[in-house]
Amino acid sequence: MKINIYYGGRGIIDDPTLMVLSKMSEVFKELNVQVEQINLFEQKNGITALPGTLKNADGIILASTVEWFGVGGYMHQFLDACWLYGDKDKINGLYMAPIVMSTTHGEREGMMELASAWEILGGIPIDGICGYIADTSTFERNESYQNLIEKKAEYIYRNINQKIQSLPTSNQAVKNRVSITKITDLTPQETEQLSRYISNEEYVQKQKEDIQELSNIFRDKMDKDNAAQHAEDFVKSLKEHFKPVAGLHAVYQISLLDQTRDRDIFVRIDNHEIECRLGEASTCSVHASMNTSVFEQIVSGRMTFQRAFMEGNLKMKGDFKLLRSMDQLFDFK
Repeated sequence: MKINIYYGGRGIIDDPTLMVLSKMSEVFKELNVQVEQINLFEQKNGITALPGTLKNADGIILASTVEWFGVGGYMHQFLDACWLYGDKDKINGLYMAPIVMSTTHGEREGMMELASAWEILGGIPIDGICGYIADTSTFERNESYQNLIEKKAEYIYRNINQKIQSLPTSNQAVKNRVSITKITDLTPQETEQLSRYISNEEYVQKQKEDIQELSNIFRDKMDKDNAAQHAEDFVKSLKEHFKPVAGLHAVYQISLLDQTRDRDIFVRIDNHEIECRLGEASTCSVHASMNTSVFEQIVSGRMTFQRAFMEGNLKMKGDFKLLRSMDQLFDFK
């Protein structure tokens, strides 16, 4: 049997949690248990990879010291890594005993926090040990404390070895019903590196500027493509709906005010003949200007050239009679 110990303290000399772990490790070894202690403060640059060490363990101990508030950041990082990158099938049913010592206050809350976190991950917490230690030297010399630690180590061994069952809890129900871990194709190392980039404000600002620049380029390209498509469609529609008027000779130029490219349409009427293309006219009888949306309404039959002019949506220069003739020349109804 193998038990992994994950120590989340700072590794200071008089840390009472280290004394408890040392005594428990002696008991486990006497019971022929293989013990591996992993100090998180020594692995702080690789904590995201540590959930992989759970695979060969029959049970684990999460140990930390409350020095002022809570179990400390290293332990939280390890639990976060278990949630994001851990093998949930392995964690599910894996026994865990919390060990939390305090030099100030909050040891019970810390032990409950570790137990709850492990339940939500899918594991099975068993009763650990917690205590307030003001003087580590007194604690080390107290035989009753030492006996209590030995009994607790034997209890942890029995629970893991015999796989003693426990009743279901609400934390497990929360995991099964509403907790969803986002799937990522990135490795823990790649995710950690990406997080460092995200925390760099200059890098993030540069990325935002690059994205904005690319967006503007693609938007301008799409606008130009759409403008060209609109203009070509308008030329085709004018040709298809042309109705000759006997004796009419005129040159029209239609300008689309909201376009930056292919905005002018040249129309020459010579009795029964029509020439319609993209481009400007050197001289014209009528110069009509409007937005693309107005021209779309005209070619779809919802608006006439004269009505657009009367409503102020079309501006013109030239012979007004020839403008009125446009509704006769092009029947969009």
